[in-house]
Amino acid sequence: MRFVPSVCLQEGMVIGKDLYGLDGILLLKEGQSISETNINRILSLGFQGIYIVDKISQDIYIQNIIDDTLRQKTISAVKHIFNCLENQDEKQAEMNLMDAMQYVEDIIDEILNNKHAIINMVDLKFFDDYTYYHCVNVSVISVVVGMGLDLSREDLCKLGLGALLHDIGKVFVPKEILNKEGHLTVEEMAIVQNHSEDGYNYLREKWEIPIKSYIAVLFHHERYNGTGYPRGKEKNDIQLFSRIIAVADVYDALISDRPYRKAVLPSDAVEYVMGGSGLFFDPDIVKVFVQKVAPYPLGTCVRLSNGKVGIVVGNYEDACLRPKLKLLNHEDEDVYIDLKNDPDSWNVTIVENIVDNVEEILNI
Repeated sequence: MRFVPSVCLQEGMVIGKDLYGLDGILLLKEGQSISETNINRILSLGFQGIYIVDKISQDIYIQNIIDDTLRQKTISAVKHIFNCLENQDEKQAEMNLMDAMQYVEDIIDEILNNKHAIINMVDLKFFDDYTYYHCVNVSVISVVVGMGLDLSREDLCKLGLGALLHDIGKVFVPKEILNKEGHLTVEEMAIVQNHSEDGYNYLREKWEIPIKSYIAVLFHHERYNGTGYPRGKEKNDIQLFSRIIAVADVYDALISDRPYRKAVLPSDAVEYVMGGSGLFFDPDIVKVFVQKVAPYPLGTCVRLSNGKVGIVVGNYEDACLRPKLKLLNHEDEDVYIDLKNDPDSWNVTIVENIVDNVEEILNI
């Protein structure tokens, strides 16, 4: 299967992975052929794209690092927490928190059972529920990175919970500011930046959760060079969990459509994180992050420096920019190029992501 942007979808394409909508309701099932009505629905909900199966990607299977059902349950729990707090139903919000804490433990157990997994998917989030998908993604990425740093299971649970709740303070930010399409004013920016401290204060005063978890919420916008907020902390004065969440938060935000900009490619987002190593982000955390999050997820079509086009079929923890590819539109069947392990390919680099018009380029 491979990821196709929503604007490039065509009637008759075959769904490669179940697509979930509002409250985890199944919209389109794997193997279903999409219609014009389906495409319009996908576009109206603000999905960036979907996974399809076609003849160039039929032998590529892409699996989320956690089970889809668990992921949807966690997203739903986070959504209910936010909605209950917005409606000032604190008792119900705390009940949903109990569910969320259990789901974090389940997520950790799944990841622990697959320690060497690489995050290889473009997330299928839709616009209106961005915040809840984002919270879950940041939690998953943070746990994967924490595992790479050899954190104990107890600390992984505290990290995962802090990451899941890192944006809880946005409940107290007016929606018209959060969803503003243009640039924020200085006053509006100050209100948004209060969300980390507002979230910290709420969690500390209202709920019994680990101290490390709510401190992670407070400092997740601090930057390694001291240019972040709310306290301008730097380097190791920033709590470890917050340093981890900072990387996961920025990465997932970059690859998501926002009111004020379009999503960037995973490869560009990973390069941004790499470029910020030692400046915005802890270098040790960036080192683990680039081992665990693929800049070219499975099913990505790319153009190589030798002019050939390929689709990514494998990634390596120790060489994130040198995946294994199957060459496309080749005279022979199943011709592969391994940018990491094949000495004849060491002078070949990826020069371009091909995100649309793949069929035209390959004449298929």
